[in-house]
Amino acid sequence: MAQKVILVDDLDHSEGDDVARREFPLLNRTFAIDLSDANQQRLSEALAFIEEVLENAREVKQASRSKKAADTSPRLRGYTLTDVREWAREQGLDVPARGKMADEVIEQFIAAHPDASTEDASTEDAAAGDAASEGSTGESVVEAAEKVAEKAAPRAEATAGV
Repeated sequence: MAQKVILVDDLDHSEGDDVARREFPLLNRTFAIDLSDANQQRLSEALAFIEEVLENAREVKQASRSKKAADTSPRLRGYTLTDVREWAREQGLDVPARGKMADEVIEQFIAAHPDASTEDASTEDAAAGDAASEGSTGESVVEAAEKVAEKAAPRAEATAGV
């Protein structure tokens, strides 16, 4: 028993002896479609037009999230922005749920939490360095430690009051 395969044009659904499977490349992929000779000619013209358009067009890169430069000088020590947000909400300040925090809010938080300031940390570290160098000039280690403790005491009192 013989079988006859009848190909149907995928575009206009016509049947005919000229309908064949046609492969064509597009955008680095290969596609296949059953077309008559007339529709194959239309496809070839369309592909030639697309090729000409692509030669003259510019590729548009998909937008991506920008990677903001990290803040090289952290402004908070021992606290996170979540801590700042919670504090700000308790103070009745309007802060975003996420994203960049207003500088004024961070400054207010640091004013209320002096131990969060990195400037205090560098000042305290410098004071400790000064005390250590003084200790090498004849001052005892205990005296140098007491000076460091005296400089840090106002900070500890401010933290205890919060």
